Amino acid sequence: MNTIGWIILGVVVFAVIVLLAVVARWRSQANLRERFGPEYDREVAARGNEREAQRHLRDVASRRDRLDIRQLDPEARDRYTRRWQAVQTDFVDQPGHALDEADRLVTDVMQDRGYPVHDFGERAELVAADHPEVVEHYRAAHAARQRQAAGNEANGHSADTEELRQAFVHYRALFDELVHDR
Repeated sequence: MNTIGWIILGVVVFAVIVLLAVVARWRSQANLRERFGPEYDREVAARGNEREAQRHLRDVASRRDRLDIRQLDPEARDRYTRRWQAVQTDFVDQPGHALDEADRLVTDVMQDRGYPVHDFGERAELVAADHPEVVEHYRAAHAARQRQAAGNEANGHSADTEELRQAFVHYRALFDELVHDR
């Protein structure tokens, strides 16, 4: 083969390699978008860089995939559902206390299913890998609960009942998703 033939072959091979790299990157991005749903866009906005967000979400997905997340057995599902009903009943008379109990209950369900429960940020990220549609509910409920606690500590004034109700609704969305594994 002459020199021009080798050059053309080299250019074609290079073009194929570049095309394969672009397709692989596009597929990786599409897989992350599909797995993380709205969480993908939130992460890109939070990090301000799509590549960095993708790297982080790949890390989250890898950590999640190493966990042994399991469904609840029917008895545990019934037990948690009864606990939720009791917490929901308590909300009328003690909304702040009920919100704390809702958080504890969601954490118990997560632990029973196999999620690590020591750090809220890690819990939220790992839940996002499996339940991206409801993780924002979890973050909103957690934030409202923190505001409630800060208000109680700082000045004795807690969040208003509507904010607590909304936080409770957020916990309910995550609870239903975790317990019934929709």
